[in-house]
Amino acid sequence: MLSRVIKAVSLGLLVGLTGLVLSYVPFFHELEEDVGLGLLFKFRGGGQPPADAVVVSIDKESAEQLNIPENPDKWARSLHARLIDNLIRAGAAVITFDVHFLEPRVAEDDKLFAQAISKAGNVVLADALSAKEIPFANTGGAVPEHRVVKFLKPLPLLGSAAVATAPFVLPRIPFKVNQYWTFQTGAGDSPTFPIVAYQIFGSKAYGDFIRLLEKVRPSLAGKLPPALDTAIKERKLVKLMRDIKDLFESDGALARQMIEELERSDSSAENREKNKMLATLVKLYGGSNSRYVNYYGSPHTVTTIPFYRALQLADGTKSGNLPELKGKAVFVGLSERILAERKDSFYTVFSQANGVFIGGVEIAATAFLNMLEDRPVNPIDSQYYLLLIVLWGVLIGSICRTSSIIIGATSAVVLSVVYFVFAGFQFKTAGTWFPIVVPLFIQSPLGFVGAVLWNYVETNKERQQIRKALAYYVPDEVVDQLAKNMVDIKNSGSMVYGACLFADVAGYTTLSEKMTPQQLSDLMHKYFEATFEPVKKHGGIVVNLKGDSFLAIWKATHMEDGLRRQACLAALDVAKAVHRFNGTVENLDLPTRVGVHSGQIFLGNIGAGDHYEYGPTGDTVNTASRMDGLNKYLGTEVLASDEIVQQLDGLLTREVGKFMLKGKTQPMVVHELLGRVDEADDKQKKSCEIFAEALGAFRKQSWDEAMEKFHQAIEYSETDGPARFYIKLCEEYKNKPPEGPWDGVIPLEEK
Repeated sequence: MLSRVIKAVSLGLLVGLTGLVLSYVPFFHELEEDVGLGLLFKFRGGGQPPADAVVVSIDKESAEQLNIPENPDKWARSLHARLIDNLIRAGAAVITFDVHFLEPRVAEDDKLFAQAISKAGNVVLADALSAKEIPFANTGGAVPEHRVVKFLKPLPLLGSAAVATAPFVLPRIPFKVNQYWTFQTGAGDSPTFPIVAYQIFGSKAYGDFIRLLEKVRPSLAGKLPPALDTAIKERKLVKLMRDIKDLFESDGALARQMIEELERSDSSAENREKNKMLATLVKLYGGSNSRYVNYYGSPHTVTTIPFYRALQLADGTKSGNLPELKGKAVFVGLSERILAERKDSFYTVFSQANGVFIGGVEIAATAFLNMLEDRPVNPIDSQYYLLLIVLWGVLIGSICRTSSIIIGATSAVVLSVVYFVFAGFQFKTAGTWFPIVVPLFIQSPLGFVGAVLWNYVETNKERQQIRKALAYYVPDEVVDQLAKNMVDIKNSGSMVYGACLFADVAGYTTLSEKMTPQQLSDLMHKYFEATFEPVKKHGGIVVNLKGDSFLAIWKATHMEDGLRRQACLAALDVAKAVHRFNGTVENLDLPTRVGVHSGQIFLGNIGAGDHYEYGPTGDTVNTASRMDGLNKYLGTEVLASDEIVQQLDGLLTREVGKFMLKGKTQPMVVHELLGRVDEADDKQKKSCEIFAEALGAFRKQSWDEAMEKFHQAIEYSETDGPARFYIKLCEEYKNKPPEGPWDGVIPLEEK
């Protein structure tokens, strides 16, 4: 159980670490922004933006209504002057033009426009930037980048009249706009115009901001003017905002301490809005230079007025359903349901498949409203991100590793859905961005696939171990059959031609009484190691092992001389192996008897219920066993049937008689295997000749002649067991001749 838990956690950690590594790969960061963030926006859907910002759209409809060119660059600047006058009369708090006024046009119109800007005292104009790529501060270089090459200010006549001029650079198609600059890196860290507009909009909170700073850092408060009016009148607002930003960057704890002080202050209803504005200003100056845009929806979700309708604000009777503008921030720029190829169009999470994109001025208004609501898209803090990725990997990997495939897959899907719903809820209610792509699209599948592969490898390893273990008990082909089909294994089997070798140890019962079970087990283990080796060498298979005996077979589809020869050679080598083994064990002798026979056998699984054994059955097996027992009477080591030795060259054999074995109905001619012909000496060959003559005399019932010949055989080999067996039998038959017709068959009543 502990091992299983360790393996599960190990897989989980591997999945978690993989997620961490991939999180720092630019490609996956891009996927997180493009796919993950996009899914969260789609889950949340559109939202209702605050009414504090209004977009005045420079669009084709207005050009048609005013009977002027569609190209906004050719519009008379006197129209912009009229617009400013109307917006001021309507009570606009700040007016921002997302239009570049870089070149002089009609002098009178330029002058009227400059006068309107100056008179309004709250107009911000856009700086133009020629840019190359630089990374956003908090993306690790994984998203569109910008590097400012040239900083282009508006026409001096107009720029000097404005409260401030500021840039607002966004990446162009095909890059999706997910972020914007608060302070434009590469442009002298200038605040962008949504930020400048927000500072003007919240000018009444500036005094409270200074007083809050004075509570936390009295020494820093003295470096800033007590009121914002002077900076606005002297057109030094941008410089002031840079100075404030520098203060926060020089003191990393300042923003946190000011927020903490705000939280301790009076939070009554009348102070709640003021404190909220102060908090957003602190976060603006003390936070990152880039933020993610929290879009409200498709184009024109932010309240939008066509340019020509805004010009009607001067006449109340023509205002129709125009929104109230008093105290609101107005952004003027190209904003219509435009196609991607048009100027100032941008690709966002709400861009439509048919190519309808959003105007940059609406993105600026959206950024302004995000600051006002204090609801930007906030990725979770890096430390929580790392912890989340690791824990999610551990969770998914552990569950998938400890479950079946179906349960693991179901669990991964269910957990992923729960995670996404939770992440979507957090995004919808607080704008908190939990990662989606890495945990759900990388780690969840990786955890499941990793668990499946690990289980497969481990299962395959276990199967190989089982196969290896089974191979000690049954042949490889049976192991293969078991692996393929366990259901029909009990019915499997076939008739084959086989040679059987049966061997056992003489005196095993007495031996077992003298040794402890462990000693006997160790001894027999070594004994079988020695005797199995010749069988394996000659292509045999040990199929049965009981106590002191074993059964080996050689099988083929039909009778083969080579198969019979291999069995006989293995029998001779088993006898030699036993002699060598006995020579290594002090004061111990394991005489071994071997019987070899060939014929038809059934090879398969025999048994019932829940227990089966693999092996051969049939008369051939029983006969080999009986011949093994016959060694005990004849005093021989290796006996073989006439069926197995007939027509085999190269083997030194001698017929030892014709016997009616116990339980048999037909007599068998039995031979003693003495060795290889090329290893035999003349004495052995002569002994075989004399024994054959003696056996002939025995069959003729010439008992005296037979005994004489058998004694001559003993002179050549004192250990000639068959000769002694026949001498004794001749003496018995001499005294009591066999009854009935004599055919030379010797009956055996015992095994």
